[in-house]
Amino acid sequence: MDISSLLVQMLNGLASASTLFLVAAGLSLIFGVLRIVNFAHGSLYMLGLYLAYASVEQLAPALGFWPALLLAPLIVGLLGGLMEWLLLRRIYHASELLQLLATFALVLIIKDAALALWGPQELFGPRAPGALAGAVDVLGRRFPAYDLLLIAAGPLVLALLHLLLNHTRWGTLVRAATQDRQMLAALGVNQAWLFTSVFALGSLLAGLAGALQLPREPASLELDMLTIGAAFVVVVVGGMGSLPGAFIAALLIAQLKALCIWLGLVTLGPLALDFPKLTLVVDFVVMAAVLIWRPWGLLGRAQDGARNLGLPEPPLQRAGRGAQAGWLALLAALALLPLLAGSDSYAVVLLTDIAIAALFAASLHCIAGPGGMHSFGHAAYFGVGAYALALLLRADALPLPASLALAGLAGAGFALLYGALCVRLSGVSLTMLTLALAQITWAVAWQWDGVTGGSNGLTGVWPPAWLASGARFYWLTLALAAAGIYLLRRLLLAPLGWALRAARDSAARAQAMGLDVRGVRWAGFTLAGLFAALAGALFALSKGSVAPDLLSVNRSVDGLVMVLLGGITQLAGPLVGAAAFTWLHDSIARATEYWRALLGAVMLLLVLLFPQGISGFARDWRWGAAIKNRAKGAL
Repeated sequence: MDISSLLVQMLNGLASASTLFLVAAGLSLIFGVLRIVNFAHGSLYMLGLYLAYASVEQLAPALGFWPALLLAPLIVGLLGGLMEWLLLRRIYHASELLQLLATFALVLIIKDAALALWGPQELFGPRAPGALAGAVDVLGRRFPAYDLLLIAAGPLVLALLHLLLNHTRWGTLVRAATQDRQMLAALGVNQAWLFTSVFALGSLLAGLAGALQLPREPASLELDMLTIGAAFVVVVVGGMGSLPGAFIAALLIAQLKALCIWLGLVTLGPLALDFPKLTLVVDFVVMAAVLIWRPWGLLGRAQDGARNLGLPEPPLQRAGRGAQAGWLALLAALALLPLLAGSDSYAVVLLTDIAIAALFAASLHCIAGPGGMHSFGHAAYFGVGAYALALLLRADALPLPASLALAGLAGAGFALLYGALCVRLSGVSLTMLTLALAQITWAVAWQWDGVTGGSNGLTGVWPPAWLASGARFYWLTLALAAAGIYLLRRLLLAPLGWALRAARDSAARAQAMGLDVRGVRWAGFTLAGLFAALAGALFALSKGSVAPDLLSVNRSVDGLVMVLLGGITQLAGPLVGAAAFTWLHDSIARATEYWRALLGAVMLLLVLLFPQGISGFARDWRWGAAIKNRAKGAL
């Protein structure tokens, strides 16, 4: 270790901080004005890099390198404006989760569009021309000259945004929209076009961040999710809607990562600390610490509860006798299916996956629907259950029923611990803390080679011989999933379920009535983790292996998509959504290489046409038909 290598790493951190800030600045602007958590923002960054590659390759000989490069963010800005005009403008009054579903659908569509246009391989762009192609001497070490340009780009963009927002009429309107949108509308300001321009500017900044990376890193289809995770961290740590806060947060996180790389492997007696491995998790550790200490971020302002709650919800209803008979008939038909189709048929395999997905989605619905705790980290308990069962089976110390029970309790233990931190928060702060804790869990599983198998995971997690023959495992999965879903349904119709809803709708009023709001939410959080872990354990048995992706944010988002597709206000919603999502995913993935785009298009249609979800639409249609029949009878 020497001072010159530390200085070079700090300079690398500054270059990374500028890129992080450019992405986060656009995301912060969009949230501050539109109140939308734009999950597609990382896709716009990725698109900026791909478009810069294509533009430089085709137009640089005629226009020059820099005009061709800077054309890419302009195109991304225009595309962002079109996205807002054609789609997002129609869902501003929908719930935050429904907006999330729409922007996640855009992630799928943009990824497959990039795949179709540029292929699956990484694309390396040319070096910047002139002196920026070389390196400069820093205390005897070579440092890329182009990175000096990136270091300057962040502060320059921050200064320009400050001038734009504080010294122009447009900036005044934007600041007014962040403070009081209703008053702005009452003054006659055309909010629709103001929102479009803000979204276009935010998209342009994401595209600019991507384009400026062309001489530095290859264009890759994996950049969308990697980028949006880092951008969320920066925005939340800095304070939602605060550009100076985002700049400070980007500097803090990038420099901490640079410091970890510089420290390398440090030996303290028998203890060896591999600091570079911490770069996978240090940003989420910072975000968790800031949210626990100051939920609104370093320079943010405390928010007034949740926004965009959507339409009022009718009370949860117990199933009538007809509905109960229908569910029992469906369960009986599913149990008889292997006898009719054969235990080795693909339908049995698919229905096993659907049953596991339904249990996972039902556990998430318990806290996200009636509980109002929107989680981006529910996969943590799913993955913990899978890993716990895998480790118990490999140890061969307990019978399977005991191992399944302990796997569920392991997930409940993690939910009990994480819930103690999460239930103190609400809204976006709670959502981001669940994401941070889940990513910390994922990073541990990814790197703990001696226990979790690291990135390779654990294999050989098969059911015992007595369970593997015929359709016995299918029947076990069906029975446990049905029992778990029934218990969750009973919980939501019991006093605890009504207390969860009271805490969601008005925590202050519920507290004043003597309800222990945090205790109620903590109990719901823990029970949801138990059933999610049971689903994860069944998943491990069905696939024969576990891997860190079971704990990833993608798995959590899949669960949210299932809940929203089915309808978050309906008890049957997660079951219908899990069945629809799993079937669509399977059918489309086998039919075309571009299954993500088709799945995203279906999700967008459902958001626009059936915002209440599939089961919600069915309920409304049934009620509408009943009202018409009564009207005809009256005539």
